[in-house]
Amino acid sequence: MSTDLHWSKSSYSDGEGECLEAALTPTTIHIRDSKRLTDPAPRTLRLTPTTWSTFLKSL
Repeated sequence: MSTDLHWSKSSYSDGEGECLEAALTPTTIHIRDSKRLTDPAPRTLRLTPTTWSTFLKSL
């Protein structure tokens, strides 16, 4: 599933691999922690665009 996604890092990333990455689809925002990618089963947070927008507005 997540292997077919196009992951993007923040422009604020420090280059050390410790940042959040996001992959966008029309129905889901996928978020992962890049430093955890070596885990046997890296976890991905999946949000609806509405939930993501609400989260960003709250910052």
